[in-house]
Amino acid sequence: MLQQVPDGLFIAGQWRGASSGATFDVHDPATGHLLRTVASATPQDGVAALDAAVGAAADWAATAPRVRSEILRSAFDLLRRRREDFALLITLEMGKPLAEARAEVDYGGEFLRWFAEEAVRIAGRYGSTPEGRGRMLVTHHPVGPCYLITPWNFPLAMATRKIAPALAAGCTVVVKPAELTPLTTLLLATLLQQAGVPAGVVNIIPTAAAAVVSAPILADPRLRKLSFTGSTPVGQALLRQAADTVLRTSMELGGNAPFLVFEDADIDQAVTGAMAAKFRNSGEACTAANRFLVHRSVARDFTERIAERVAALQVGRGTLPGVSIGPLIDARAVTKVDSLVRNAIARHATVLVGGRPRPGPGSFYEPTVLTQVPDDSDVLAQEIFGPVVAVTVFDDEDEAVRLANATESGLAAYVWTKDLARVQRMIDRLETGMLGVNVGVLSNAAAPFGGIKRSGLGREGGPEGIAEYLTTKYTMTPEPTSKG
Repeated sequence: MLQQVPDGLFIAGQWRGASSGATFDVHDPATGHLLRTVASATPQDGVAALDAAVGAAADWAATAPRVRSEILRSAFDLLRRRREDFALLITLEMGKPLAEARAEVDYGGEFLRWFAEEAVRIAGRYGSTPEGRGRMLVTHHPVGPCYLITPWNFPLAMATRKIAPALAAGCTVVVKPAELTPLTTLLLATLLQQAGVPAGVVNIIPTAAAAVVSAPILADPRLRKLSFTGSTPVGQALLRQAADTVLRTSMELGGNAPFLVFEDADIDQAVTGAMAAKFRNSGEACTAANRFLVHRSVARDFTERIAERVAALQVGRGTLPGVSIGPLIDARAVTKVDSLVRNAIARHATVLVGGRPRPGPGSFYEPTVLTQVPDDSDVLAQEIFGPVVAVTVFDDEDEAVRLANATESGLAAYVWTKDLARVQRMIDRLETGMLGVNVGVLSNAAAPFGGIKRSGLGREGGPEGIAEYLTTKYTMTPEPTSKG
């Protein structure tokens, strides 16, 4: 199947090598084995991709919304037919178990279907001014060529979550996939081409030199939009560059999601929700529960039950039957997770399950449960991005809210309670862009995905997602004169 995946740059509807001849290797994180060698774009290649996007922009913007819609719907149908191919490729280059990879294909496909439907619903408004001295016409137009930078943890869904609304709005794009997982995006390019996306509308530039390739693209006044998903420090650096040209930006950055379990929660359901919120994608998700804040009266019960569930998780290569936890993306990820665990242990946290890297080939870390985690532990302050449950306790609702909000991030939060009045208070008091109440998985193509504070700007998904790729124009006309 790997031989079906292109290994070049996709620019102006053509596959080509890098202008310098440079390449980089893509490895299987479960084994360390080489999967493919891929062309590594240069700054000149990046500008060529932007040239292609600019050249195709006017025609694509003028393409009828129904045509854009049908192309995206065709891409959705093609993806459903190739579900197993994409799932296997995601597992090979990213590591997640096949069941989760299939779920990502389904989730990623929903963005194609949702924005196929949204393409024909771009509306405006028309009416008299309040004074009756003229007519206001408000219209929405494609923002223009876009630069989309996607992460490695959901290599299909993060690409479709950006590409689909851009195309639905009438924008052309240059996509830079993550160096660790470019293969899924390259395969997606072949599918979009088959679906009828015209040459130059979608351009893909994998590279091992992201910063130097991005710089001239971001500095080019022809670029109109930047959408980035990744770490907060990189997002901050990109925002500084985007300021020079006052570039429209969407930033989906880091998270530090609290998972609050109140004294009245259904503990069985809370544990099941915690397993989904924490161990989906081996914890390598920006929405992953990071801090488990549990009421003191139920903390022991909750911790014992989740430790039992975690101890039963099967770790291994994602293609093997029964595996529920795959490898982390690389050795650096293992080192980071282990340093956070070691820091907590040094501050007298207790390890109930796991707590160390798994020996042997591949970048595996044992699913871990820590309890009695002190407030000053790094594991509570930093995004873990790994399979570690860190439990601390609270005594009342005010303390729970204070602990939950004690972070620079504000992407997602989870609350478990049966008290509807408390639910409303949590909606009002928790500083977060997304909130799950008695659920462990938030993401949905029809919902606005994004955060506040240092977790980013803008939203992806839902009706709000297409608005990120549209600019608003207001036109004033005289009030029509009446006929005598």
